[in-house]
Amino acid sequence: MISKIDINRLKSISRDVRISIVKSLAEAGSGHLGGSLGMTDVFVSLYFHAMRHDPSNSSWDERDRLILSNGHIAPVLYATLAHAGYFSVDELTTLRKLGSRLQGHPGRDKGLPGIELSAGSLGQGICVATGLALAARTDGRDWRVFCLMGDGEMQEGSVWEAAMCAAHYKLDNLVVIIDRNRLQIDGPTAEVMEIEPLAGKWKAFGWHVDECAGHDHEDILRSIGQAIAVREKPTVIIAHTVMGKGVASIENDFRWHGKAPAKEQAADFIKELSEIS
Repeated sequence: MISKIDINRLKSISRDVRISIVKSLAEAGSGHLGGSLGMTDVFVSLYFHAMRHDPSNSSWDERDRLILSNGHIAPVLYATLAHAGYFSVDELTTLRKLGSRLQGHPGRDKGLPGIELSAGSLGQGICVATGLALAARTDGRDWRVFCLMGDGEMQEGSVWEAAMCAAHYKLDNLVVIIDRNRLQIDGPTAEVMEIEPLAGKWKAFGWHVDECAGHDHEDILRSIGQAIAVREKPTVIIAHTVMGKGVASIENDFRWHGKAPAKEQAADFIKELSEIS
C-alpha cells in the first residue's frame, strides 16, 4: 500500500505524460496513439515507483531492465523517460523526424538513454527478457527484468517458447505485463484470433498469474509488489486497459491503434487531458 499523496503524484505525472504523447504525435504527423495512451499509467507506475533505475546513469549495472516488446508504443516510453529525467522533454517534438534519436520504434543504436532493446518485431521482446533474466541469475545479480507486451502479440508462437523456457528455469526475476485492451491493428483480438483463456494459458505454462486494473496506479503497484514477492516462478500481470485512455472520443477505437491526431484535434485532446484531476 502506498500513500494517497504518492498516488496523486502518479496521477499528475500520467496526465503530463499523456499530454506529451499527444503533442509529439501531432508534431510528427504519424505514430501510435491508442496503445501509448492506454499504457501510460503502467509506465508511470514502473518508472516513478516500482523500478530501480537512475536517469543520471542509464547504464548503471544494478538497474532493473525494461524491455518494450511491442515497440510501436514507443511514444509512451519516450515521454515517460523524458519526464523521469533521462533527456529533455523538448526532444519529444523530434519524434519520427529524420536524424532524431526518437524513431518510430526504439533503437539502441540511436544513443537515447534508457533504451534497452531495439524493438518492433512482435514476439521477440520476451525472448530477450528471458535471456536477460537468466543472465542475471547466472551472474548472481539481483536486478529484475520487466517485459511489456501487447495482447495481440500473444498470437506469436515465439511468446510461448520463451514462456516455457522462463518457467523451466524458474526465473522469478522476470515480470511480463500484458496490455489487455482487447484490440489490435485490425480490430478486436477475439475476432482476429482469440487468445482466451489468457490467464489459464500462462498458468498452464507454469507462470504465476495476476490481473490488475491498468489505470489504477495503486492496483498496478499491488500486482508488481506481488510479482516481486513470488519465488521460483516468473510472473505475468494482465493489465486491463483502455486503448486511447483519457480522450473519450477515441477510447476503445482500434482505428487509433496507429493514427496521429491533426494539430486541431491535438489541441482538443490536450485540453481534455489537462482537465483530468
